[in-house]
Amino acid sequence: MPFDSLYPRTTVTRRIQVLDGTWDFAFDREKVGEELDWPAKGLVDAVDMPVPASFADIFTDKESREFCGDVWYARRIFVPGEWRDGNVDIRFDAATHRATVYLNGTELAEHEGGFTPFCAHANDAVHWNDWNLLVVKVNNELSHESLPLGRVKELRDGTRINQPYFDFFNYSGLQRNVRMVYTPAERIEDMTVVTESVIDGTAYVHYEVTTNGSHEVELTVADEDGNVVAQKRGTSGGIEIEDAHLWNLRAAYLYTFTVRIVDGDKVVDEYYEQIGLRTVSIDGRDFLLNGHPVYLKGFGRHEDSPIHGRGFDPVVARRDFELMKWMGCNSFRTSHYPYAEEELQEADREGFLVIDEVAAVGFLVSTQNFDDATKTSVSKTLFDLPGIEKTLEVHKQAVRELIERDKNHACVCAWSLFNEPDFSTEGSLPYATEIFDLARKLDPQKRPRSYTNVTRCRAGIDKCTHLADFMMLNRYDGWYVSPGPEIEDAREILIEEMHKWEKLEPNKPFFFTEYGCDTMAGVHKLPSVMWSEEYQVEYFKMQHEIFDMFEWVVGEQPWNLCDFQTVEGKMRVDGNKKGAFTRDRQPKAVAFLLRERWCNKADYVDGFDPRAMR
Repeated sequence: MPFDSLYPRTTVTRRIQVLDGTWDFAFDREKVGEELDWPAKGLVDAVDMPVPASFADIFTDKESREFCGDVWYARRIFVPGEWRDGNVDIRFDAATHRATVYLNGTELAEHEGGFTPFCAHANDAVHWNDWNLLVVKVNNELSHESLPLGRVKELRDGTRINQPYFDFFNYSGLQRNVRMVYTPAERIEDMTVVTESVIDGTAYVHYEVTTNGSHEVELTVADEDGNVVAQKRGTSGGIEIEDAHLWNLRAAYLYTFTVRIVDGDKVVDEYYEQIGLRTVSIDGRDFLLNGHPVYLKGFGRHEDSPIHGRGFDPVVARRDFELMKWMGCNSFRTSHYPYAEEELQEADREGFLVIDEVAAVGFLVSTQNFDDATKTSVSKTLFDLPGIEKTLEVHKQAVRELIERDKNHACVCAWSLFNEPDFSTEGSLPYATEIFDLARKLDPQKRPRSYTNVTRCRAGIDKCTHLADFMMLNRYDGWYVSPGPEIEDAREILIEEMHKWEKLEPNKPFFFTEYGCDTMAGVHKLPSVMWSEEYQVEYFKMQHEIFDMFEWVVGEQPWNLCDFQTVEGKMRVDGNKKGAFTRDRQPKAVAFLLRERWCNKADYVDGFDPRAMR
C-alpha cells in the first residue's frame, strides 16, 4: 500500500498518462460479466460514461440511478514501449465501494474501500508499445462488512436496492481520477515528514524514505522562492530549518521536500511533496497550532454536486473554498469519508485545518438514522452483533489507508475515526479501543484522535469518551429534539447537557461538529416556522449563544456547507436541506449570519496574527 498512497507526480524520472475521459460502461444486471469474459473481450451493450463521475445521476431512469450490484468500465490504453524497463501502475484515486481490475483479461488487483487510492501493477499483462484493454468491475453493495455500512433489500420483483445506514446518497463508480503511472525499476515507495518541534525560529524535522533498492538517497528542502534551506543524505534522519516560515491558519507556507535516489551523478528516481511545517497538540482544554490556541470555524461538508454526484470536480471544489473564505472559515471536516487528495492539497495551500474522517459512518443500525440518532439506545448495538470482527478488519484497513495517504498534509490536524457510532453498550469498547490504538500507532505525527458523539449517547451514556483526545458533538436540539415552538426547551436541554460534560470530561476541548436544521431556500415566514430561512437564523443564534457560554468549546462546524442529495424519504425533499448554501452554491440568509460571526471571531484565541508577521 505505501506506493499506492504517493500522489502521482511527473518528475525527471516519472511519467503520467491521464486516463480520465469517456469509458465504456455497462450494468451487470444478470451477473454475466465473468461468464461472458468481459475482462478479455470487452463489454456488451456498453454506453459512454465520463470518468471521474458518479453514474447515478447521469441516467434518466430510476432503475439505473438506484442500481445495486456490479457495474463495469472499460477503455483502450496505449502503453509506450520505452516504459518496459520500469514499473507501470494503473492508479485509481477511488473506486466505490470495491473493485477488480483487469488488463487484457488478466486480473491485476482487487480493492475494498471506496474513498482511498490503490494501484494495479500492470507489467506482467502489458502489450508493450501497443493498445491494451483495461477493464474494471466496480461493486456498490452495502453491508455490515463494508464502510460505510448498510444493507441490501430485495424487492418483490427481484430488484435489489441499497439501504444505507447513513443520510447521504450512495453515489458510486469511478468517482475520482484514474492515471497510468511510470516509475523506474528502483523507486521511492514512501516518504514521511514530521515537524517535531520549533524552538527560537528553528524547525526540527524528521524524515523517513522507503525505497525498493539499495542506492543512496538524498533529501533537499526548498522554500517558496526556490532557495535550498536544507540538504541531507540517507533514508532517514533529522534536519534543521532556521528562520522557518511556519504553516498557520489562513497563512499557509509550504516547503518543497524533494527526495532522490542517486547513483553517483545519476538520478535513479525523484519524488517531491509540498509540506507545511507546523505542530498540532492539545493542552488541557486548548487545541494548539504551533503552540497557539485556536478556534475552529467551518463546516461539515460533502463531495456532492448536481449531475456529478460525488464525482470529483475541481470547479465545484474551488467554489466551495471560495465560499468558505468569504464566510471567514478556517477549517472543515471530511464528513463522512476521505475526500479527494486535491481537496487536501488546496487546504494546505489555503491554510485550512481539516479533521480527516474515515468512512466509518453507519455504526447505528438504522435506515432512518437522522431520526433514530436521537432515540433511546437499545439493549444491543451493532458492536454486540455476530460478525462484527469482519467489520473491524475492514475498518482497520480503512484507517491504515487513510493515514498512509494523508500523513504528510499540514492541513490535517486530527483523525475522526467514527461518525455517530452507538457507543451506548460496553460491547463497543473493545472494538473502539483497537481502532484508536491503531490510529495512534500508525500516525507518525501522533495527531489528536476523536469521533463524533451522537445525540442518543449524550453525556453519561457514551462508554468510549475516554478514548478521544478531544470531544466532537453532533447535536440537533431545536430540530430533531424539541423543534419549532419547543425551541426554548431545546435550549435548556443542551445547556443542561453541557454542564454534565463539564463534570464528566473536565480536561478536554469540545467541538460542535454538527448542528443545523433543514431549510428550504426562499421560504419565509413571520413569525418563523420550521423549514423557513427565519427559523434557521433563529436556531443558529440560539446555538451560538450556548457555545459562547462555555470557554472550553473551541470550534463550531455547522451541518452543512451546502444542501446535498440523500435517498428518497418522507423527511427529505429531494435531499438534505441543512446547507448554509443551496446545492448549486447560492447563500441562504444564515450564510450572512455566520459570515458576520466568523469574520469577527479571531482564528487564534490568544490574539496571535500570523499574517501580520509576513
